[in-house]
Amino acid sequence: MKIRDVRVLGVRVNHRGDWLFVRLETDDGLVGMGEASHGGDDAALARLVARTLGPALREGDPTAIEPLWQELVRLAGGGCALGRLEATAVSGVEQALWDLNARALGVPIHRLLGGALRDRIPLYANVNRAVTDRSPGGFAVATRQAVEEGFRAVKLAPFDGVDRTMTDPSNARVRAGIERVRAVRDGVGPDVVVMVDCHGRFNQEMAVRVARELGPIGLFWYEEPIRFEDDPDGLAEVSAAVDQRVAGGEHLFGRVAFWPLIERRAVATIMPDVKHCGGLWEGRKIAALAETAGLTVSPHNPSGPIAALVSAHLAATLPNFSHLEYAWGEVPWRAALTDPPESIVDGALVLPDGPGLGATLAEATLAERGFDPSA
Repeated sequence: MKIRDVRVLGVRVNHRGDWLFVRLETDDGLVGMGEASHGGDDAALARLVARTLGPALREGDPTAIEPLWQELVRLAGGGCALGRLEATAVSGVEQALWDLNARALGVPIHRLLGGALRDRIPLYANVNRAVTDRSPGGFAVATRQAVEEGFRAVKLAPFDGVDRTMTDPSNARVRAGIERVRAVRDGVGPDVVVMVDCHGRFNQEMAVRVARELGPIGLFWYEEPIRFEDDPDGLAEVSAAVDQRVAGGEHLFGRVAFWPLIERRAVATIMPDVKHCGGLWEGRKIAALAETAGLTVSPHNPSGPIAALVSAHLAATLPNFSHLEYAWGEVPWRAALTDPPESIVDGALVLPDGPGLGATLAEATLAERGFDPSA
């Protein structure tokens, strides 16, 4: 089996960004898919895959994923640490290699990762990308709708315009964020899981103050009050000082980058993203480190349906899995982008049991929504 074609396909989504997919095809017609969205520069990522990674893929053994991954990391970084764009490109290719190999063997990806512990993957609806009315009422309406659709967990990113220079807890933007969270809890009731993503907008003092004010609301987690990359010790101190479970790690690439986060127990839940962390196998290694430290894993996934499927195959195999993120309400045609369509029942993604990912891009929707990201 040899790879004969390597390409990056784009799908137009909305003002928050588009979806990018890596497609590998072999000389016997097998196709493997991965997702490389949100790398920061779609055109540059497509060029990196085509010009730098593509030759190694065509010359290498597609069944030797680990050696090939090591070579792709070397090529993408040029001897330096990978930035977000390079990490996303390598991760997207790696996912497609797993899909390709599992299809060649006629088994689902989760079989190659050790077997599924669950066939329904609990989701939380991240409403942030869908909410254009950023008032407390706008967030409440969106989260109520998600709950009506069957989701039992929701997430919002309420602290628009807040930054780390703000030290006054009475600041209007901070107060607005807290009111959004209160409106969501009032709207969905006491039995729905509510998560808050702070997007690293706080300094240490403000992070603790806000967490304590949110205490009576009963959050499931308090995500990235401080970015670990900016202040590793500060995040660990916040985590120790607040009652909420702290989550983070969405930006990190590789187990080497995750290890300080895990070793410090700076969070209770790590959030590797298969699009940025190195892909499936590296995600599995990261999750194993977290399991050893007694931490849970909740893959970051504000992504398209291919990354959601990849993440679901990974999540199915993890003993320490919590929830998988789902970009709720981003586009009404999302399910039609894969064949068969994405299946969500009672707030859980149904794990496909067909070969590889169990689905691929639907040609009709791709023809209607697709674009060439390298153009």
